[in-house]
Amino acid sequence: MTETTRAADGTADPSVDVAAEGARIAASISRVVQGKPHVVRLALVVLLAEGHLLIEDVPGVGKTTLAKALAASVDASVRRIQFTPDLLPSDVTGVAVYDQETREFEFKPGAVFANIVVADEINRASPKTQSALLECMEERQVTVDGVSYELARPFLVMATQNPLEMEGTYPLPEAQRDRFTARVSMGYPDPAAELAMLDDRATADPLAGLRPVADAALVRSLVEAVGRLHVSEAVRRYVVSLVEATRRSPDLRLGASPRAGLQLLRAARASAALDGRDHVLPDDVQALAVPVLAHRLLLGSEAAVGRRSTEQVVAQLLASVPVPRGR
Repeated sequence: MTETTRAADGTADPSVDVAAEGARIAASISRVVQGKPHVVRLALVVLLAEGHLLIEDVPGVGKTTLAKALAASVDASVRRIQFTPDLLPSDVTGVAVYDQETREFEFKPGAVFANIVVADEINRASPKTQSALLECMEERQVTVDGVSYELARPFLVMATQNPLEMEGTYPLPEAQRDRFTARVSMGYPDPAAELAMLDDRATADPLAGLRPVADAALVRSLVEAVGRLHVSEAVRRYVVSLVEATRRSPDLRLGASPRAGLQLLRAARASAALDGRDHVLPDDVQALAVPVLAHRLLLGSEAAVGRRSTEQVVAQLLASVPVPRGR
């Protein structure tokens, strides 16, 4: 596989087929996560956009399974962190330990030093431990005792989160949510998919049978190919208009940050590449606006009393902001 994704001089191969390779990874994940093609696609979009994914839903609907299936489909280093109230920040990032033989401090890497980090039930840990991921997710590095350590690429955090009304949960701070490229809810499977699940998992775990269909080098090549996709000025202005509209909305007390616009455009590039196009359309932006923007926004008091959701507000803004024509 590596030979097909690297040029003779060792650089990324510009001719890599993002749509074909993405379809192979998606098909592998779908062997385990059945009946959820839109969820699988969003996970793949986030991976190719060099972002991070927040999976939020009630227990037992496959949040961790999705994260594990993606990890098993990519031959890269994977670490899983079970977030609990007693988890310490050093368990996540690592710690400097004094070596009596050398009389020097030696850095012991934490669980975050991997290509794919599965942060299970992230909102069961204390805010102090949650904040240990802030630098990792944004700058892709860890700083301990004034020394910075680079993280490997690709680097993807897939975090699962239980609804806040459940016992023993801590809400993610705004800065933490803003670092997740997108949020997705798994939802319950349809009856046909649930029936197939009962048959397939009666005697074996389908995760055990997954074999990697990509490696870290291929993913890096796909990411570089996605970054080269053409985005017209009209589409860029459309992204800015959507982000600005959230800041002006009377239904919101906190709109989208500039980071949100950057990640929306990166996700739109990845979506276009997975569709086999070399340019981004307004349709790509519209399709991703809700999962990329909604989790970053805070409702105003009137909207909250009216039981409106941030997803509904974003959908309303999509209907009101003029859509550019053409590419």
